[in-house]
Amino acid sequence: MDEQGDYQLIATEHTLARKEPPAPDPGATPFKLVVDPEMRAKLRRALFELIDFHDEALAEHFADGKLALESYKEYIELFARSLKETMESREGVSYLLRAVGFEVRPEEINLQPELRWKEGVPGAFGSNLV
Repeated sequence: MDEQGDYQLIATEHTLARKEPPAPDPGATPFKLVVDPEMRAKLRRALFELIDFHDEALAEHFADGKLALESYKEYIELFARSLKETMESREGVSYLLRAVGFEVRPEEINLQPELRWKEGVPGAFGSNLV
């Protein structure tokens, strides 16, 4: 019997011509955005790139004699501060939004989103997360 399957293998040159899907709506239903594995992978990649950028910038400032460090502890404290300040800024959030395909005007970015935990479900977030 010759039956059609649920999927079909295609040659590599056909996959290269595939168009990117349209950018998702950043205001769409949140549960789709949170669990979307492709979006989460892009977000992780953007965070790793941001971490690398901060690490390289701090190391360069130290090597150029612009930054004084007395210990690894102090380096980690400065590194955390640098990341925190970036993530609390419209530029930092905008960078992450663009990395996953959203174009949102800076004035539309909510830097203080409300945590709406479901009633009866304890929420661990922020400093309690680690």
